[in-house]
Amino acid sequence: MNTTAAADLQRRINQYIPLSNAMDYRIVSLEDRRITVQASLQPNRNIHGSGFAGSIYALGILTAWALCAHIAAQAGLEADLVVAKACVGYRTPIRGDIVCKSVLTPAQVSRFVEDLASQGRSCLSLRVAIGDGPDAELDALMHASLA
Repeated sequence: MNTTAAADLQRRINQYIPLSNAMDYRIVSLEDRRITVQASLQPNRNIHGSGFAGSIYALGILTAWALCAHIAAQAGLEADLVVAKACVGYRTPIRGDIVCKSVLTPAQVSRFVEDLASQGRSCLSLRVAIGDGPDAELDALMHASLA
């Protein structure tokens, strides 16, 4: 794990996205093309004691955003990132800590970085698996433009 990059990214997210603090959002693993984040159930629960759908969605988006930001930073590019589109599907209730994972292929990373460097903008489709099984999946389309 790239602990320095993970710590820097964690600080950036907590500073500029205050909700991440309240949600107990933590990057637990960060590699070249993959990320794993975790959040405690307690601040993200619903009236049934399982994961609140809005929190699950937000944690998935933060995961996608963080991986895109990491990839751009690894390439030496500073990009403004926005979610252009996202869709989440919920399968089963999450009754423990909420774990989100996303992995990209080398081709996805290459295309994203090459387009961003050459055209000043790029997009990237990501899938975030949330919970065991997974319990939910989020598909996000991220748009990036050079800052």
